[in-house]
Amino acid sequence: MKSYAQPIKRLITELAKLPGIGEKTAARLANYILRATPADVEKLAESLVEVKRKIRLCRICLNPSEEEICHICADPAREQHVICVVEEPDAVVAIEESGAFHGTYHVLHGALAPLDGIGPENLKLAELHKRVRENTVTELILATNPNVNGEATALLITRMFKDSDIAITRIAMGVPMGGDLKYVDKMTISKSLEFRRGM
Repeated sequence: MKSYAQPIKRLITELAKLPGIGEKTAARLANYILRATPADVEKLAESLVEVKRKIRLCRICLNPSEEEICHICADPAREQHVICVVEEPDAVVAIEESGAFHGTYHVLHGALAPLDGIGPENLKLAELHKRVRENTVTELILATNPNVNGEATALLITRMFKDSDIAITRIAMGVPMGGDLKYVDKMTISKSLEFRRGM
């Protein structure tokens, strides 16, 4: 990076801070930006500023929204008594694109990761507890990621509501559609057997 002019170095450094972007990818992006027209670069810069200025968290589910209440929570056709708990906003997008869920969401903005210093106080658990306490909720669907941190988070939420009358369910995990069993890892096969259902 020594051979780059100072403004390019600074741009590479800032781009490399993005998740999944290493120094080489950041350098490629910086070079792309250098070749782009001034109008395209201005549009990019304006969209970055606009996102930070206009997007906030929905007052109910904590999903990013332009309004105080997001379009999902504001939709009277949604099953308001069913809440799907997810780690990040991109999980909401994935579930919505499936078209299979008609309830509402609660975004935790992370998962328990003690080794990274992320404890219960760093997640939006107090907001979930308040929401359940103040509303008629019949089911919490725990859709945290199927990894150690996601499982720990799901277990913590289960314990939080163990004395309530709410049904607490976990998304099924197992062999993907079109998958071939010989290529599936041991943990996935184990989970798919554990969560088997009748035919």
